[in-house]
Amino acid sequence: MINKRWYDSDPILKEALELLRLQPDDTKTEAKDFLLKLQEQVAGEVIEHVYEIIETYQGKGNRWYDNDPMMLKGVELLRNAPANIQRVAALKLLIALEQKTFEGVAI
Repeated sequence: MINKRWYDSDPILKEALELLRLQPDDTKTEAKDFLLKLQEQVAGEVIEHVYEIIETYQGKGNRWYDNDPMMLKGVELLRNAPANIQRVAALKLLIALEQKTFEGVAI
């Protein structure tokens, strides 16, 4: 099977992002804040690349997160983070979504 989306190859990432996609707006807002904290964990060149992606896709893409600039930034930070940070963040995101709270959850 060929994975279409960047997160399909990792079951934790896939589950976390699929669950996030289905959440109500207030939960997505909390998730955005959580994901934006990745900015503190990734290198400057990653941040620069994320801003290039935002310019390209914001409001123009077909992905579920393209129409929300902050969600787009958060997901792209996750996408471009080093694999070890990406996996830990996805696992924490998944746990927070399942518990329905981001209180006390840090990257």
